[in-house]
Amino acid sequence: MKVLVTGGAGFLGSNLADRLLARGDEVVVIDNFETARRDNLSPHDRLTLIEGSIADTDLVGRSFDEHAPEVVVHAAASYKDPDNWYGDALTNVVGTVNVVRAAERHKVRRLIYFQTALGYGLRPLEQPITLSHPMQPGGSSYAISKTAAEEYIFLSNLDFISFRLANAYGPRNISGPLPTFFQRLTTGKPCFVMDTRRDFIYVSDLVDVVAAAVDGRGRRGPYHISSGRDFSIQELFDATVKALGIHLDHDVEVRPRNPDDVATILLDPSQTEDDFDWRVGTPLDVGVSATVDYYRTHGIDQTYTHLRSLGGKD
Repeated sequence: MKVLVTGGAGFLGSNLADRLLARGDEVVVIDNFETARRDNLSPHDRLTLIEGSIADTDLVGRSFDEHAPEVVVHAAASYKDPDNWYGDALTNVVGTVNVVRAAERHKVRRLIYFQTALGYGLRPLEQPITLSHPMQPGGSSYAISKTAAEEYIFLSNLDFISFRLANAYGPRNISGPLPTFFQRLTTGKPCFVMDTRRDFIYVSDLVDVVAAAVDGRGRRGPYHISSGRDFSIQELFDATVKALGIHLDHDVEVRPRNPDDVATILLDPSQTEDDFDWRVGTPLDVGVSATVDYYRTHGIDQTYTHLRSLGGKD
C-alpha cells in the first residue's frame, strides 16, 4: 500500500519507513529536518521525500493530492525547545489539523498518531497507567500541544489509532538520556543521572506494533506501546557504560528531577498485547548495546530534550 509518514526522516518515522519499504510498501515522507538527520533515509525507488513543514497547509494539501496515501502515520512533532510554545503549537496542533483535514478529504483508510505519555501529567494517579487515566498535560509545552492535537484527531471522522508511547530508544534516537550519556562518556565530559524512572521500549519492538496497525490491526482509539516495566535512569546509564566497555573511577552523580519532569512513567500495555498479539522482545541491555553500536558508527552531533534545564546546570 501507499503510506504517508510525517516526520518520516526522524527517529521513529525513519525506522518505520525502512520496515515498510522492506516489505514492499510505497512510502511518502514529509519532514522539515528540524530534528531529523538526512542519513536516516537512504534513496529508494519506492520512497518519496518531501521537505517542508506540516504547518504549511498548502504543502500538506499538495502532498495528499499528488500521492493519495491509503494510510497516514503522523510522527512529526516539535519538541527540541521547551520554551518555544509557538513552535510547539504551530507544528503539533496546527500541523496536526492540516494532516487530519487532508486525510479526511482523501478518505484515508487509517491515521496513526504518536502521542507522549507525558499527556497523563507530572503526577499520574496510578501506576501502571491504564488507558482510562485522565489526560492532564499541564506542565510541559510539548505535552500540552501533543494532547491538544490528539483531541482534534478524536474529533475527526477518521479511523485512527493514537499510540501513547513509553520512552522509545534505539538507533537514530537523538533525544533523551541515552544519546546524551553516549556523547558525554565518549568525549570525557562529566555525567549525571536524574532521580527518575522510565518505561523504555526499543524501536524495533515499537515498529512491530505500528506496522500491524498500518495493516488494520487494532480498533479505533488509544493504545499504549510500552514494555510494562520501569527502569531507573541509573540502570540505563549503567547499561550504557557496560556497552561502551569502560570503567568509571567513581559513582555517577544523581540529581533531583526537574520541575517539569515526572518521577516515573509506567504504562500498562495489556490492551496492545491482547489486540495485536504482541510482546516486547528486546531486553534493555541488548537494545542499549545495539544503539551504542549505531552511535559509534554514525556519531552524534546534537541531542535534544523537551525538558527545561534545572538551575542552569548542563
